[in-house]
Amino acid sequence: MLVNKYIDREKSWLAFNARVLQEASDSSVPLLDRLRFLGIFSNNLDEFFRVRFAAIRRLSNSGKTGEKILGGVTAQQLIKDINEIVIRHQTESLTIFKEIENELEEQGVSIINEDEISDEQEVFLKDFFIQKLSPELVTIILNDLAEFPLLKDNMGYLAIKLVMNSQEVRYAIIEIPKTINRFLVLPSQDEKQYVILIDDVIRHNLRSIFNIFDYQSVSAHMIKISRDAQLEIDSDLSKSMLEKISTSVKDRRIGEPVRFIYDQTIEADTLQFFLEKMKIVSTDSIIPGGRYHNRRDYMDFPSLGRTDLLYKTNLPLPIPGLSLDGSLLQKISDKDFLVNAPYQSFSYITRFLREAALDPKVTSIKITLYRLAKNSQIISSLINAAKNGKKVTVQIELQARFDEASNISYAEQMQTEGIHLIFGIKGLKVHSKICVIERTEKEKTKRYGFISTGNFNEATAKVYTDVTLLTSHQQILKDISKIFEFFDINYRVHRYKHLIVSPHYTRARFYKLIDREILHALAGRKAYMKLKMNSLSDYAMIDKLYAASKAGVKIKLEVRGICSLIPGVKGLSENIEAISIVDNYLEHSRIYIFGNAGVPDVFISSADFMTRNLDGRVEVTCPIYDEDIKNELIDNFDLGWKGNVKARYHSEKLDNKYRERDGAPVFRAQLETYKYYQNKLHLFGKSEQK
Repeated sequence: MLVNKYIDREKSWLAFNARVLQEASDSSVPLLDRLRFLGIFSNNLDEFFRVRFAAIRRLSNSGKTGEKILGGVTAQQLIKDINEIVIRHQTESLTIFKEIENELEEQGVSIINEDEISDEQEVFLKDFFIQKLSPELVTIILNDLAEFPLLKDNMGYLAIKLVMNSQEVRYAIIEIPKTINRFLVLPSQDEKQYVILIDDVIRHNLRSIFNIFDYQSVSAHMIKISRDAQLEIDSDLSKSMLEKISTSVKDRRIGEPVRFIYDQTIEADTLQFFLEKMKIVSTDSIIPGGRYHNRRDYMDFPSLGRTDLLYKTNLPLPIPGLSLDGSLLQKISDKDFLVNAPYQSFSYITRFLREAALDPKVTSIKITLYRLAKNSQIISSLINAAKNGKKVTVQIELQARFDEASNISYAEQMQTEGIHLIFGIKGLKVHSKICVIERTEKEKTKRYGFISTGNFNEATAKVYTDVTLLTSHQQILKDISKIFEFFDINYRVHRYKHLIVSPHYTRARFYKLIDREILHALAGRKAYMKLKMNSLSDYAMIDKLYAASKAGVKIKLEVRGICSLIPGVKGLSENIEAISIVDNYLEHSRIYIFGNAGVPDVFISSADFMTRNLDGRVEVTCPIYDEDIKNELIDNFDLGWKGNVKARYHSEKLDNKYRERDGAPVFRAQLETYKYYQNKLHLFGKSEQK
């Protein structure tokens, strides 16, 4: 019997991260990519503790149970459950890492520690330590300090115990520097490759670091602290939003500790010393770990030139009929185009902006920015446009979590160049991904633009699947212009003829689309929904999907991450199937398809079915009118749905069971999607030859 209609979102998220861990343990995944998945697993967990776990901890500390918010479980119980799950996953990750390490050894790659250094490597390491590593080290002797130093959020530290010849015990701490790559590739020997972590290079040189002390033994164990990442925004009206966010980001460094991880081989007295000095109590999340923390760094493990130990890189494909050499605006003027990254080149987006920056007929560019690449070509193009006399307006989200500092830096850079900046709306994050330009043609203004499911970020576009519509549909682009008016004057709520915009219209409009499918089903017509998103956690929206299922609407859900809906329950959700695909690329696009009795409506969106996206952010959902692009997006969904290699079922058990093949041939959805676009290109080439 079903006790609850919903799966707890935190446990569902941890189940998603367990799917990432499955990729690390999968022997069919190339070895260096398995290490990368271990890094992603660790990075995800860091963010989870800094954000979600921190929020639950705040709720618990407030004295409230939080049952209503948390779907029936108390905050205190949820913290206990999370810690048990995380410790289990951490233990599993250590076992997986050992397996990968052993298999790398068989492939001629050794990850060695300080006890395995050869005489030849000793010479190399001594020079490296003196010349590069030693000058970067921050080492603090702790015993005599009046105040314990503030340990940085998610930084790795070596907790040092020195037992003096006088039997006095001294403690110290060494910060593992981020200015040096954590993995040092050593000279090859006997056709074998060697890698050592700088943690172990430091351990190897402890005697050199502490040679002024008269000690009989020294030990080093890694510790790490995660802090509450919530931003506290100053209400001082005399300060600009830029100042407020900048101050808040700096204050984050002193956030409350929410997780303390330590090497479980650490001596009890050393552990107790650090816990007491850092005022970490038993109610906090204290997690025993392995010898190394910050395994997120394994996302950047050196490739060593070993392409045989990595996934084959598929080069992004061109879009049939849309050359990067000619004028994109001229082509887009005739028809809409869809960019599906990383299968197709993200360069179309940057090329669009570069062309707009140089085109004498373009008068203005307006764009929203959320997360940007480290050296953003998008920013360069916008600055170039401003220098060419275009009126450039940028809405940049300063509260894009963990990208605040980067966005502040870009904002200051653009401000210097005369770009008009909008810093969002009080109480609402701007998560939409939109751009509109205005061009003078035949003494009239014509608009061009693009709408995307993902960030305008060249780096993530190589690994995130996202779709972007390039269009000159004047009515859609007029709606985008209205959104920018809303940014400037946000007490005025606009009406939109084509776009579905949060926070005012998205929930109600999706309810109507679902209700229409229900009416079709009740009338005996074919009724279905195919919904692809990152997360599904809004209880009211889940109830709506349950109602559709009861009415006979067939619902297919591709939900990569959190899925609080329980599929396949008789009398509740028996017409709902839900899968998650975790593979080489991160599934990030949001595609919503409503059957409409054989005349499907297709949308792309920046919004997931989460309460924050529906009611608490500025999000944009765009209808697709071009029939070819409609069919392409339906094909995209169906290719994902046919996946039987990397697809797992969502279920109440959270067991991440792989989809059964039932005798069907192997179908790896992401690989087949790439082949689909190769075939489209091939067919276009053949038609051109005719």
